[in-house]
Amino acid sequence: MTTTLYRFTNDLRLTDNAALSQAASLSDKLICVYCVNPSWFRMGNYQSRPMGDHRWRFLYQSLRDLDRHLEALGQRLLVLYDKPETSLRRLCSALKVDLLLQSHPSCFDELTEWDRLEFPGVHKRLIWTHTLFTPDHLPFPLEQLPGHFTAFRKEVESLYVPDPLAPPGSLPPPPVTLPLSDWNQLPDASKGDSALSGGSEGAAERLEYYFSSRLPDSYKATRNALQGRDNSTGFSPWLANGALSPRQIAQALYQYETRHGASESSGWIYFELLWREYFHWYARKHGSQLFQFRGIKTQPPLTTFYPSRFRKWTQGATPSPLVNACMNELRETGWLSNRGRQLAASYLVNELGVDWRYGAAWFEQQLVDYDPAANWGNWQYIAGVGADPRGGRHFDIEWQREQYDPDDAYVKRWTSSQAAALPLDSVDCADWPVIHNADDGEAKDEENQRD
Repeated sequence: MTTTLYRFTNDLRLTDNAALSQAASLSDKLICVYCVNPSWFRMGNYQSRPMGDHRWRFLYQSLRDLDRHLEALGQRLLVLYDKPETSLRRLCSALKVDLLLQSHPSCFDELTEWDRLEFPGVHKRLIWTHTLFTPDHLPFPLEQLPGHFTAFRKEVESLYVPDPLAPPGSLPPPPVTLPLSDWNQLPDASKGDSALSGGSEGAAERLEYYFSSRLPDSYKATRNALQGRDNSTGFSPWLANGALSPRQIAQALYQYETRHGASESSGWIYFELLWREYFHWYARKHGSQLFQFRGIKTQPPLTTFYPSRFRKWTQGATPSPLVNACMNELRETGWLSNRGRQLAASYLVNELGVDWRYGAAWFEQQLVDYDPAANWGNWQYIAGVGADPRGGRHFDIEWQREQYDPDDAYVKRWTSSQAAALPLDSVDCADWPVIHNADDGEAKDEENQRD
C-alpha cells in the first residue's frame, strides 16, 4: 500500500498534469494538498507583499475550481494555511505518507523550499509540468542555455511540442482520516478586481473564445496596444498559476493554424510562448541570481533606492501622465499590458534611478498573472542586468505616448480629473534629492539614504 501526498503548486489543473498522473499511477491512497503560506500576505524586503488582493482573489477562485474537479473524481483538495514545512511534516507523519510528489519549480526560492521538505521515511519526486519542453527535450544541457533569447529561439523553435495529456478518468481515494481543509482560516478573497474567473473552467472559456475568433490573425499588430483585453491573448493569469498549460495553448494554436492557415501574426503567439519558456530555463540556470541586484552581470547597475520616488511611482504620482496611467491601471485591476509594463519599468529604473528589485516586487504584489521567472527575468532585462544583449532598455516615454496613446485616451481612462502630474524632486548642492511638499517622514526617509 503506497500513500502519496501530491502537492499542487503552479499546476492547478487536471488536464496535462504529468505530475498528478504519475502520482495517481503510483498510489493506492492519494492526498491532494495546496499550501497557502501566511508569509505571502506580509510585507517583504522591498516594501511590497508577495501576494496582493487581485492575485489572491484569482488564486482562491482557482483553488475552489480545482476542488470541484477533484470532487467529481472522488477526491478533494486539502488546503492548509501554514508554512509548508510545518503543515506537510505534520500531515506526512499523521497519515504515514510514503511519497511526496509535486511539479518541478523553476525558481530558486521554490526549489529551496522543496529542499527543506525532508521527512523521515518519505521519498520525494519532482516532475516537469510548467514548460513546453522538459530538460530531455532541449538540444543543450541547462548550463549551456544561450545567453540571449534569439539564440535560444533558433535552437528550439522547430522542436516538437508534446500533446497535452488527457485528464485522469479516475484517481485513488484519499485516506479515510483526511483532516478538514483550512478554507475558513484563509484571508478574505472578496477584494480585488472581478473581471477574470480563476480556474481551469475560466481558462478553457478564454482559450475557446480566443481561438474560435480571428483574433490570432491580428495579434502581432495589436499586442503592443496599451488597452483592450483582446489585443493580447489574455492567457497569462491562468498560465501563471497553472490552471492552463503552455502545451494546451500550443495545441490550440496548431489547430487554429490547421483550420485557417498559419500567418506571421498567429506565429507570433508561439514566439511569445518561447519567450516565457526561455525565462523559465533562465531562472532554473541562474538560481538566486534572478533576484540579486547585479543579476547575472559582474557590475551592479547605477541605481539606488529613493523611498519617495518609489511611492510616487506606485501611486501614479510621477511627472509622467502615461506612467501614472499605467500604474493606476495596475493598482486598480491587477492587469497591465506588456507595453505598459515595459514603460513603467524603464521609467522607474532610468528616470527615477530606483533599484529595479523594488519594481519587480511591486509587480509581484499587484499582477494577477505574476510569474516569478517571467517577472524577474523581464525586470532584469530592462535594468541591464539580465539577458538583454544591448545592456538594458531605456524607453523615450514621450515618444511612446505619441506612438501608442496619441489622443490621450488611455491616460484619460486611468487618470482622475483632479490628478496632476507632480514635480518629482530637485537636488541640493550635493545632488541629493530635495522632495517638494514632503512631510517630515518622507524627508527623513530620503535623508537616511545618504548614510
